[in-house]
Amino acid sequence: MKKGYLIANIRVTDADKFQAFSGMAGPAIAQYGGKVLARGPGAHRHEGTLHGTVMVIEFASLPDAETFYFSPEYQAAKAVRDTCADSDLMLIEGAE
Repeated sequence: MKKGYLIANIRVTDADKFQAFSGMAGPAIAQYGGKVLARGPGAHRHEGTLHGTVMVIEFASLPDAETFYFSPEYQAAKAVRDTCADSDLMLIEGAE
């Protein structure tokens, strides 16, 4: 089965609230089998105008990534994130 990936670009507007989001999201990622492959503001941006923190999280499959995203645990964390950041987030199935 192909892996599933969550890819996000997050522009934090309130660092303190974002820390609360991170404290909620991290355990939810682990609970649903996610593995953070990349995280940080240091992406080498060669095209486009997006800025912020990039995250890439791997799951065993796209359905597992969807289960995580719609889980009560992550939706509670997302509600906090929505108050302190602007985000672009997508889920995609791996190529292999």
